[in-house]
Amino acid sequence: METKKITLNTLVFSAAAVVSIELAARVAISQGGLPPLIGLGLARLVQICFMLMFIRLREKNFDSIGIAPANISAGLKKGVIWSLCFGLAVGLLFIIFLFSGINVLELFQTSIPFSHKNIFLFFSVGAVIGPIAEEIFFRGIIYGFFRQSGFTIALILSTALFAFPHLAGPGIPLTQVVGGLLFAVAYEVEKNLIVPIVIHSLGNLAIFSLSFIA
Repeated sequence: METKKITLNTLVFSAAAVVSIELAARVAISQGGLPPLIGLGLARLVQICFMLMFIRLREKNFDSIGIAPANISAGLKKGVIWSLCFGLAVGLLFIIFLFSGINVLELFQTSIPFSHKNIFLFFSVGAVIGPIAEEIFFRGIIYGFFRQSGFTIALILSTALFAFPHLAGPGIPLTQVVGGLLFAVAYEVEKNLIVPIVIHSLGNLAIFSLSFIA
């Protein structure tokens, strides 16, 4: 991947917007009575709009984050291929762990809402809107900025920052760490942000679906 694509200004303005919108959404949810799924979904949509606006203004085009209109179709196809390959690898590990008496489904348990309306919102936000916002920020902007310092540094920092918000206890958020590494490597190899977006989206969809049977 080429270096020096994302400027410091783009990183700072985008990070400030993401954090500010996230905090505003939490206040609206906790004190304003806004339903959590709606609040989170709106926050992610606004974050996407602000980040794309900053990128357009500061970088002049979306090629700097690996989004070129001509490559969207190819990115979708490659994203599916990456997802299938990774899914096969995970499935093989699952079978090995299953015969070893280890229930790995516990790693994928997620609280799923009960009403049909909330289930639709949950999958829309968690498997579509969320992955788009997160990949633009963590891979397109953060990874893209630190990539000028080398692949390894960009890989470690973008993955650490991606996993940090998912800390919920003393343990390491293994799913997010593995996901962050995979998304960054896919972006590095394919140089197309659509690829990690698809992998992230399909991965979340699979995890949420497994929660119904876990």
